[in-house]
Amino acid sequence: MCWAAAAALTSGLLASPARAQDAPAPPLVKQLNNGNWLSADEAEALRDELYYQCAIHAYMTMLPALNTIGMRDGSEATFGKGYNVLPIWKDRMDARTWVPTPNADVIYSMSYLDLKETGPLVVAAPRNVIGMFTDFFQRTLTDVGLIGPDRARGGLYLLLPPDYEGEVPQGYFAVKSRTYNVFLFFRTIMAKGDTGPDPKPAVALAEQTRVYPLWAPEKDVKSMQFPNGSGKRINMMYPVDNAYWTKLKAFVDYEPVSSIDPEPRGVLASIGIVKGQPFNPTAKQQELLKKAVEAAPRMILALRQLGRSDERDRYYKDRQYLNTWAAGTSEWQQESYLDVNQRASYFQIAYSSAPAMVMRTLGAGSKYPFTFKDAKGEFLNGSGTYKLHLPPNPPAALFWAVTAYNITDGTMVEAAQLMPSINGFNKVATNGDGSVDLWFGPSKPAAAPDTNFIQTVGGRNFLVALRLYGTGVEFFDQTWKPDDVVKVK
Repeated sequence: MCWAAAAALTSGLLASPARAQDAPAPPLVKQLNNGNWLSADEAEALRDELYYQCAIHAYMTMLPALNTIGMRDGSEATFGKGYNVLPIWKDRMDARTWVPTPNADVIYSMSYLDLKETGPLVVAAPRNVIGMFTDFFQRTLTDVGLIGPDRARGGLYLLLPPDYEGEVPQGYFAVKSRTYNVFLFFRTIMAKGDTGPDPKPAVALAEQTRVYPLWAPEKDVKSMQFPNGSGKRINMMYPVDNAYWTKLKAFVDYEPVSSIDPEPRGVLASIGIVKGQPFNPTAKQQELLKKAVEAAPRMILALRQLGRSDERDRYYKDRQYLNTWAAGTSEWQQESYLDVNQRASYFQIAYSSAPAMVMRTLGAGSKYPFTFKDAKGEFLNGSGTYKLHLPPNPPAALFWAVTAYNITDGTMVEAAQLMPSINGFNKVATNGDGSVDLWFGPSKPAAAPDTNFIQTVGGRNFLVALRLYGTGVEFFDQTWKPDDVVKVK
């Protein structure tokens, strides 16, 4: 009986191949080629597709760093490099400086410090600066000024490299960077002159900045240089070709491993960018990298164009204005996630995200509602003529400003006017109730005063940004709201 049972069992196990093929199989076996390897052509195609998708991901997550690298390389090519070189746009910044969403209505001071080269650096910040220090991923080290620890009185900031383990002396506002490279970004406020804003006091204040190595004797400290950036054609934008990847690889090699979190490091490794190892993409991979650096910006542009389904980025229920942080933090944190799409959308057209820009501080911080649509929800086009009505008494203790930018990269609209911005220090024509009407178009409408007109480029979309420095409570409780931009005939 035992033999007969065993024979029967053996007979069942030796069922024909056809019957075995019909037996139940796990879902993934059925999905993946019925349990067989792919064809060689399909495997190669899918591996290439994965490489391309990882390159897209790498582009979007590394954009904050490439944004800063582009600014540094453009600045150093024009002004030279060194901890003592602090370019200042002494006659204001205009459309000839290609940089994402610059503010033409303050005096800019920007430099790029290399703590690997110098060791710890001290920055003596003047009083009344509105600024920040960030690492090269634009993670804020500290605000400077009224929202910073110096509270607009000025002070000594000590910038420590990521691997610093030495003594930290007293008397400094000390911060440690995750990257050796640090971005210094100061803004100083112009005075109100007889015919418009007077930059001279703001420039004089910026030129009080001093930068020096912590341990250097006085006799060895280099004298500060303050080259004027105004009136020059300067390209400070991030690369739009495969230089994106070669610059990224050089940056990864230069910085400590810990400057990039493990998961994005893994994404970079998947396309061949690993610290200290050769980056030699094949001809096919170079083609895919080129495709990614061309497609990723279009994908980010599409995100911005189509908008968020949750509408977290809307400032008002009845206006077109958007919040570029989408009501998150300056580190792109929402309540339960890191908002990677919103971060990429920001750094495509802007730079320098700091707590002072996001916190709801009364009379001290700044807010930047912007719109790329008119009152009817149609995209602003430089061929059209538009009017923006600002109600009386904008809640801006320091000043307000309105600027027109290219939608693609946040560079200022460059028409013959060159300065596509109007601020509260200008001799702006006002209405009887103190309100202001501003006009946009390729040519000035007859009804528009010269002082209230911003020229646009025909056939090119643009966005309008409103800046409120020293934002008041009326903005936060929405008792003061800017009107929508209205298209006029």
